[in-house]
Amino acid sequence: MYAIVGLGNPDKKYDKTRHNIGFDVIDELASQMGVQVNTRRHKALCGIGMIGNEKVILVKPQTYMNNSGESVREVMDFYKLDPQQEIIIIADDISLDVGKIRIRAKGSAGGHNGLKSIIAHTGTQNFKRIKVGVGENQGDLVNHVLGKFGSKEREIVDEAVRNAASAAEVMILENIETAMNKYN
Repeated sequence: MYAIVGLGNPDKKYDKTRHNIGFDVIDELASQMGVQVNTRRHKALCGIGMIGNEKVILVKPQTYMNNSGESVREVMDFYKLDPQQEIIIIADDISLDVGKIRIRAKGSAGGHNGLKSIIAHTGTQNFKRIKVGVGENQGDLVNHVLGKFGSKEREIVDEAVRNAASAAEVMILENIETAMNKYN
């Protein structure tokens, strides 16, 4: 079993913001899989489906970004998942151009508060992640990540969301190296 966790903030006012790109990818995966991500458990909205022969839980933490680790820890403990092998985190990245994807097998938080929380609650930074570029901050970081994409950026981001969803599937069906070679 795998957990794919998309990071974001739960309130409607955060829909389609840069910080909620993880939620967007989960929504894309759910649509492709024919799964509803609406069951409240593990401090998250969850939905369970299949990718190939693998059971997958799609997770949208409802703890707000800075406390995402609380939800990830509950999912990890409940399903007895190995974070290094069976958890994939999807998050925004301000150091990547809009629409760029970077897949990593492990790494530091890189200043991302959601990833910091996950590392703190799981006790490891050895978990797979898909980072989706939301563009470099040119001013106030909070306003940048909580801001929405412009219409031209949105087209690029929509394609990146589809690519990130496909990358997660490749990571499960094949391996992380294949996904990295195809999508990085």
